[in-house]
Amino acid sequence: MNPTAAILPCGTRLHLQHGPIDLIISANGQRDRAFEAANARFQTILTELVAELDMLKQPMTSTIARPDGKVAQRMHAAAILFGDYGFLTRMAAVAGSVADTILKAMTDGADLRRAYVNNGGDIALHLQAGESYSSAMAGHDGRELGQIVIQSTDNVGGIATSGRHGRSLSSGIADSVTVLALCAATADVAATLIANSVDLQYHPAVTRRLANEVVDDSDLGERPVVVGCGPLAVSDRNTALRAGLDCALSMVKQNTIHAAALFLQGDALATDTNMISSHTRTQKYA
Repeated sequence: MNPTAAILPCGTRLHLQHGPIDLIISANGQRDRAFEAANARFQTILTELVAELDMLKQPMTSTIARPDGKVAQRMHAAAILFGDYGFLTRMAAVAGSVADTILKAMTDGADLRRAYVNNGGDIALHLQAGESYSSAMAGHDGRELGQIVIQSTDNVGGIATSGRHGRSLSSGIADSVTVLALCAATADVAATLIANSVDLQYHPAVTRRLANEVVDDSDLGERPVVVGCGPLAVSDRNTALRAGLDCALSMVKQNTIHAAALFLQGDALATDTNMISSHTRTQKYA
């Protein structure tokens, strides 16, 4: 199947789809030129990724070979920032890297005040001075969890969400983790790792299976992933969330991310409630 492109009924957003890649794109400024640039760049992205897929699924190490494709190189650059945070493959950055790549094509080809590329919830964002972006965070059941509010001065270029209810497998029990970072690829990797850290090892309410039993070609291989989590006591939720928050705060301290919000069964923790606010019981830790 070839890539498809269509203007959505609103008339102001573009839908690009090819295989598993599904993008919603918005642009304020030279919209037509931006959409043309996005569509042109999109034509070969999936082919480029498939050509190096086996390499991109290999565990990340400090000596691993650098890939050739432009999107794959973004994945590599994002993943290598997090070498101290446990097991990782460059596939953790794939959705964010695709979004970043399309956004760059748009901003290179058109004068835009504000634009975003949303790849299944992983968002590459462009804001010129004075512009802002706001979005609701939704749970897997559709319930609104809170709000993201970003100003151009925040220097946020990427938003990503991960967790056990998302498109990818997770070794943690977080319902969701949303991260703001300089680019979508970095936010994508960070959200994956923080969500993995929200966990309770050997808890009877948590059910796990080997990743390749759930998805036969998973880049996680025989590593256990969470496939179910029953109701947890308040103390257990707090323990799991605090473990994830410690991971997020370490990333904030190292300037690899700007902020993160973590959600688990009606509770939430956030590193910065100015940019990410929650409708659930939320605490902020400096």
